[in-house]
Amino acid sequence: MELSHIIKKARENKELLMRELAAKIEIDIATVSKFEKGDRNPTRPQIIKLSEVLELDVNQLLTLWLRDRIINEIQGEENALEALKMAKEKITQNYKKH
Repeated sequence: MELSHIIKKARENKELLMRELAAKIEIDIATVSKFEKGDRNPTRPQIIKLSEVLELDVNQLLTLWLRDRIINEIQGEENALEALKMAKEKITQNYKKH
């Protein structure tokens, strides 16, 4: 499931033009287009605005957004999978402390 497809489909389902969505979340039309094509990722505050305007689950959008950020950061790294495994272990330990 791609964030770009979810945003585009939700906009179309609400029968909003790109310019209408852009105005509601206070960005330009070109940026909305880039979001929908997957050429650019929204910021965290933009994800929250998109979830409100498009009536989407903010947790689902934030999870996909974070996934994409992680992928972009470690893509091409030789030790990416091992680093992810170690990060998961550390995060799990931190949640058990709270």
